[in-house]
Amino acid sequence: ASADYTLKLWDLEQGRELATLSGHSYWVNAVAIAPDGKRAVSASDDETLKLWDLEQGRELATLSGHSSYVRAVAIAPDGKRAVSASEDNTLKLWDLEQGRELATLSGHSHWVTAVAIAPDGKRAVSASADYTLKLWDLEQGRELATLSGHSGWVRAVAIAPDGKRAVSASADKTLKLWDLEQGRELATLSGHSDEVNAVAIAPDGKRAVSASDDKTLKLWDLATGEEIASFTADTGVLACAVAPDGVTLVAGDRSGRVHFLRLEGL
Repeated sequence: ASADYTLKLWDLEQGRELATLSGHSYWVNAVAIAPDGKRAVSASDDETLKLWDLEQGRELATLSGHSSYVRAVAIAPDGKRAVSASEDNTLKLWDLEQGRELATLSGHSHWVTAVAIAPDGKRAVSASADYTLKLWDLEQGRELATLSGHSGWVRAVAIAPDGKRAVSASADKTLKLWDLEQGRELATLSGHSDEVNAVAIAPDGKRAVSASDDKTLKLWDLATGEEIASFTADTGVLACAVAPDGVTLVAGDRSGRVHFLRLEGL
């Protein structure tokens, strides 16, 4: 997803471009790929989302309804629904099969910056510039809990594979581990010296990785809340992901570099 208004589909084995997906009229902020790998949903500053057919490289539908920039999107495990987060302070739940809005989730008092859907597809967690996170019931379209504790924008959130915990990343230079069943904070992960931009949880649910403008990528033990390892880049680190093997980490920094790292001897 790019600020050049397009998305690109890539062959990772050959490192080549397969298709350019054009249709948005402003920056594309985020993209999520459906579990079947055949479709994707993009979120844009043109206030819309678009559903794409990745096999044919064409647009299937435009999802309209937000009244400001759409910052993030997540697709449910069943591939039938998506949740979007917008600077209009709301989230929207979408039916991807019919291309229509199912519900608007209101409650945040500032921009909604990120969203993650639980593995059961029944709940979602959103992160906001109002310094809070909210837990949502997607079946009933209602708020279940507000998670308060950060003292700065919450920039990212990830839900553990068991669906019981979440980790948030904030401009207050910390991450927080949350108990989603009780709606309470379990731990604060401190160690970054600048804003934390992204977080990802390993497939085993035991570790998390965070990316920060302090130029580091940090690995955390979620059982103890302790920092396990740290990698230093040349510029701020904006994004991070953990591969399905749980061993490979990928991080993108502000210079345009993508770093591939392996967890060994930990």
